[in-house]
Amino acid sequence: MFQPWQLPFLFATGLVAGFVDSIAGGGGLITLPVLLNLGGDPGLVFGTNKLQATCGSGSAAWHYARAGKVPLRDCARVFLITLIMAALGAIVLQRLALQRPDLLRKGVPIVLILIALYALMRPQLGWEDRHPKMPRPVFDLLFGVLLGFYDGFFGPGTGTFWTIAFVVCLGFNLTKATGYTKVVNLASNVGALTLFLWHRNVDFAAGLTMGAGQLLGARVGSKMVVKRGAKFIRPIFISMVIAVTLKLVYDAYLRPPG
Repeated sequence: MFQPWQLPFLFATGLVAGFVDSIAGGGGLITLPVLLNLGGDPGLVFGTNKLQATCGSGSAAWHYARAGKVPLRDCARVFLITLIMAALGAIVLQRLALQRPDLLRKGVPIVLILIALYALMRPQLGWEDRHPKMPRPVFDLLFGVLLGFYDGFFGPGTGTFWTIAFVVCLGFNLTKATGYTKVVNLASNVGALTLFLWHRNVDFAAGLTMGAGQLLGARVGSKMVVKRGAKFIRPIFISMVIAVTLKLVYDAYLRPPG
């Protein structure tokens, strides 16, 4: 359990993470290390992190929808698929006692490096809508299954994967892709959180305190995205891809054992 004196710091952490995550994803890069460094049990940390992340993604999704960037009815199918698969991923995570397999831990940084290089070499990527490269039902099923399960089981970089998928496969501009990403992030957060709640692996005081910060940070960040568009998102998006990649490379290949 987290201590009362830690709550103001957790609120500030949620505020910063909510702002960053609503723009470019990667909020977990901020929140998870903080929760772990404050001495939280790994099981409790993952559940608490999903609670506060749900607040942030919900706030961002709501504000993008209100601004007309995301028609929620258009997200119904991919939302449901993602929610179910995230719950399944969380079940597998629980059964593996929260031990992450080397395949994901070492493979994901490589994929993120490729995404960063692709984004850097395509400076006009996401500036405007383009023709989709796959049918929408196929996209919803494929990425809902893969990324929903991934977020429930492992998580880092999920928002990045969704954003680049919406841009490359469906031809969305970055502002639109960011809005849709927050909706599907909400689905996977809710799906995984349900399982953590079932197993009572959530610290409500810490999670809701961080969640309050997330609500505020996500509101400010999403408003800035709606107002400023792709020119504002792109540098932050690429920076977060690089930051998440470096963190995962360190964890997978450079961190001393034990």
